[in-house]
Amino acid sequence: MPPRPGRVREAWAVRVTARVDYAVRSATELALAYPASLTADTIAARQGLPLAFTKQILSAMRRASLVQSQRGGEGGYRLLPSPDQVSVADIVRVVEGPLADVRGEAPETLEYPEATRSLRTVWIATRASMRAVLENVTLADLATGEVPEHIQAFTEQSGAWERR
Repeated sequence: MPPRPGRVREAWAVRVTARVDYAVRSATELALAYPASLTADTIAARQGLPLAFTKQILSAMRRASLVQSQRGGEGGYRLLPSPDQVSVADIVRVVEGPLADVRGEAPETLEYPEATRSLRTVWIATRASMRAVLENVTLADLATGEVPEHIQAFTEQSGAWERR
C-alpha cells in the first residue's frame, strides 16, 4: 500500500554502508598482494578511497587480528589469515557488527505480541540468508573474480537486478 500523502514511508532495508564497501575493497587489495604488505596510501589510491577512512578501516581490521601492521620503509598492512580463510561476513562483522540485528538486538531475543509472533522467524531467516551468501564468499574468491556458483545463482533469480 502506498504511503498516505504527507507521511514518510518507513522501510526496513539491508544496506551496505560505505564503511563495509570500503573495508571489503581494502581487504581484497590485501588478498591480491598476499602474503606481501601494502600501505594504506596504496590501497586507497588503487580503490579510489579516502585515505583517512581507509586507515580507520585497516585499524579496525588490525584490532580484530585480520591484518598485521608494520612501520617503516617495508611497512604497511598484510592479511594474517590466508585470503581463502576470510569471508566477506568476517569483514562486515569487524566494521559493522552482527549481520542482522533488529533495533540493535539479536532477533532471537525479541518478543512480539501474538499477532506478530512469526515476525521473529522472518528476521532470523533474513539473517540466515545473509549468512548463506556472505559467509560463503572469501577474499580469495573476490581476488580471483570467481564468485562461487551457488552464490552466482542468486543473481539469476527473477528480479535480482531490480532495485525495489
